[in-house]
Amino acid sequence: MYIFPAIDLYDAKAVRLLKGDYEKMTVYSDNPLEIVRDFEKNGMTHMHMVDLEGARSGESRNYHVIARIREKTELFIQLGGGIRSMEQAEKYLSIGVNRVILGTAAVEDEGFLAELLGKHREKIAVGADVMDGVVRTHGWKKSTGLRVQDFCEKLNALNVRTVIATDISRDGAMRGTNIALYEDLKKLLNADIIASGGIHHIEELKKIHGLRLHGAIIGRAYYTGDIKLSEAVKYEQ
Repeated sequence: MYIFPAIDLYDAKAVRLLKGDYEKMTVYSDNPLEIVRDFEKNGMTHMHMVDLEGARSGESRNYHVIARIREKTELFIQLGGGIRSMEQAEKYLSIGVNRVILGTAAVEDEGFLAELLGKHREKIAVGADVMDGVVRTHGWKKSTGLRVQDFCEKLNALNVRTVIATDISRDGAMRGTNIALYEDLKKLLNADIIASGGIHHIEELKKIHGLRLHGAIIGRAYYTGDIKLSEAVKYEQ
């Protein structure tokens, strides 16, 4: 299992939202690269990054920050937020982003997802952002009415290799992750699964590790100190 400490970008700053609410944003650093250095210092090999402005509007205002982070670190970077065209995806892949994540585009444009998978299958992940069993898009603002079970069937048919599963109701809430969701997805999906949303204690990483998931994303718990990366790294591989 890989540990993915997370950086969410808004206005070139590292921030966290509560349950995807842009009105409930906490700024943790004006210099995201300093946070990346802390990831490295604590033995991390991977990181997760989201362009929140891109996720909400489809327009990236943080490209220069993302490019600088890619230039300055050897960490494996997976990036999501507003990637809704081949041009956007390949722009990030061309600067060395290791994996790009499709959320809204994966739901709304199956043809584009299939085309992108055809060209870059191993470098593509799909975000399954779920609230009350239903997939949401546009920075978690829009309910699609699509049940997660039906979405999983579509992803299997397209041979998607990596799925990042987030229970939106748990994200940033520091009240525990949805282990039952990941257990269900293990039965439904053929892809590698990365757990996200609400992981707030080292014991939860132990449980996720026991499920043999591909990875786990640590967000707010890193910034509050509830999970120390020096301890989390023990669950890598």
